[in-house]
Amino acid sequence: MTSRLIEIAENGLYLTIEITEELDVRLLHFGAAPLEPGAVADKHKPGFRLLELQLSGEDRAEYHGRTHRASYPGLRMEYDGHSDTVNALGRKLEFTLKDPVTALKAVQHFQFYSGVQIVRSWTVLKNEGDSEIAVEYISSFALTGVDKEGSGDRGDKIEVTLAHSGWQSELQWRTYSLPELGMYHLADRGSKRIAASNTGSWSAAELLPMAVLHNTESGSSLFWQIEHNGSWHWELTDQYDQLTLLASGPTEHDNHWWLKLAPGEAFTSVPVAAGSVQGGLEAAAAQLTAYRRIIRRPNEDNELLRIIFNDYMNCLWGSPTTEKLLPLIDAAADVGCEYFCIDAGWYAPGEWWDGVGQWEPSAERFPEGIKYVLDYIRGKGMIPGLWLELEVMGINSPKLAEADDSWFFMRHGKRVKDRSRYQLDYRNPKVIEHADGVIARLVEEYGVGYIKLDYNINAGIGTETDADSFGDGLLQHNRAYLAWLDSIFARYPELVIENCSSGGMRMDYAMLSRHSIQSTSDQEDYVSYAAIAAGSPLALTPEQSAVWSYPLREGDDEEVIFNMINALLLRVHQSGHLAELAPGRRELVREALEYYKSIRAQIPHALPFWPLGLPDSRGQWVSYGLQHGNIRYLAVWRIAGEEQSVALPLPELAGREVRISCAYPKQHGSEWSWKKAEGSLTVSVPAGRTARLFELHS
Repeated sequence: MTSRLIEIAENGLYLTIEITEELDVRLLHFGAAPLEPGAVADKHKPGFRLLELQLSGEDRAEYHGRTHRASYPGLRMEYDGHSDTVNALGRKLEFTLKDPVTALKAVQHFQFYSGVQIVRSWTVLKNEGDSEIAVEYISSFALTGVDKEGSGDRGDKIEVTLAHSGWQSELQWRTYSLPELGMYHLADRGSKRIAASNTGSWSAAELLPMAVLHNTESGSSLFWQIEHNGSWHWELTDQYDQLTLLASGPTEHDNHWWLKLAPGEAFTSVPVAAGSVQGGLEAAAAQLTAYRRIIRRPNEDNELLRIIFNDYMNCLWGSPTTEKLLPLIDAAADVGCEYFCIDAGWYAPGEWWDGVGQWEPSAERFPEGIKYVLDYIRGKGMIPGLWLELEVMGINSPKLAEADDSWFFMRHGKRVKDRSRYQLDYRNPKVIEHADGVIARLVEEYGVGYIKLDYNINAGIGTETDADSFGDGLLQHNRAYLAWLDSIFARYPELVIENCSSGGMRMDYAMLSRHSIQSTSDQEDYVSYAAIAAGSPLALTPEQSAVWSYPLREGDDEEVIFNMINALLLRVHQSGHLAELAPGRRELVREALEYYKSIRAQIPHALPFWPLGLPDSRGQWVSYGLQHGNIRYLAVWRIAGEEQSVALPLPELAGREVRISCAYPKQHGSEWSWKKAEGSLTVSVPAGRTARLFELHS
């Protein structure tokens, strides 16, 4: 067999795959333009392997350090055929490789999606030999040469954009050069890697499972998201004087994951979505938004975008009673809310944190029974909701009397404990029976149509029960939990279940391909929330991004306006003591929600943009907008400083007549001017920490 090239052009993506005479399979190119002649030198091509695979007991090559490149049997895997088909989603490529020594087969899958410049990539391993093997690492997406376009040095032209995350500090986007991340181009290969990893059951505890790599010389961007609700890993390393991206689920060295495969057994890696565009962050966001809408479970909630009132944030703080709730329900209905969710605390008379698990309503909090309050919500024209945390059981829960160790994560013979809760293991049929029973009672007996499903612990590296490694146990549980979620949505297709993990600690598209709505943060300060809200549409679709708006008892009009604008171009999560607001301030809430209802049908079809770039919580101004057709909705916040005006570049509108209005509030006290030649909008807002929402018609 002579070497041959397979060239793919699909949906604006270009792939070049070489199969050599020695049956090596090389992904020479993945990008938004065709491979440039001579862009990959022959001497570099051995580094362009389609996948990396490390088995226990096998060697490693090169000066690898902690990187996962140059693995065995990855280096000796041989081409064993490929298929090129079309299914309901789009084109599908499958490349089969086989290890001549162990007879391990690997199938690399590339699923295209019609009209979107993204592929979903994963690897399936099958042991076709007669001996057990052990897997330490398998890539889901491997791409060498991500810096090959342009003649400049990678240290000067490559930028990496990451979303740092933490409780109440989610979605902190930052862009770095490679040297700023510690990778200096002083040799053709080194032991240094830029590694991003998550270990544990919070998938976004410190970093979101995604990134964007931009080449400032070529103007192109590569982006990826790891679609998993547990441990994951990606790294940038160098080899053959080329920059390599390796993206995967958990690994042994980084995440305590190790797997045995008996003869005939198979394993499917965690899926990774990867795409490329000619352009920067906004172009990447447009493709990611379109892709996420395709892979998401079809649901009515993401079209209707009903307004949710939740009694927790800057309101009842997890201590609801009938007496406290009734005036809030009246006020929420009065301003136009459509769901009313009773948050934490409804199941216990006092301190409840370490006793959760039965999820039975407290007679002390609800003397007439919780159904009385839920019926009252329905009587006001709203759909009732309740908060749950179904993946844990408190260490003092009465429900523990019915459970044994098989219900829980175990390590070293002990139950895994975090924040006075035990982690339930969703591989156990008794746990599924328990969770099914709670959901059935809330939906079928109480008539609940909305569930806020929270998750406030991190169960760590995993469990030893029925697992080859702690990480293997965690991965099995992660997938079992997703299967349980699928079964609930199949049983109750109209039920809305919010994904919440102490805010946004599990913001990933394994979860968000199921859930229609995601809590973005538990941030309690409305000014700090602006940057979190504005940065969210690069991580998830705007219609899934739930943002709190919680006018304060002691605030003024501008505080209400700022609060409302935080949420108006996303998904409104209304809270605050609405019943105690002065009439004028409550009217500002009503005005905002009426405006939201007038534009919300466009949000699920709109694309995000950021005139000032991605938000910086340390800056003075934040701006975020949505474009749908010839309409742009543009939010502007001043979060610090004394400057009363800001220029917002909109170069795509240069030379065009644009009709501009302040959409909210009606009494805005603002000024603006449009510079047609350069496409720049300058707005001036009242003094202080203030915000305004504009409409631009072009």
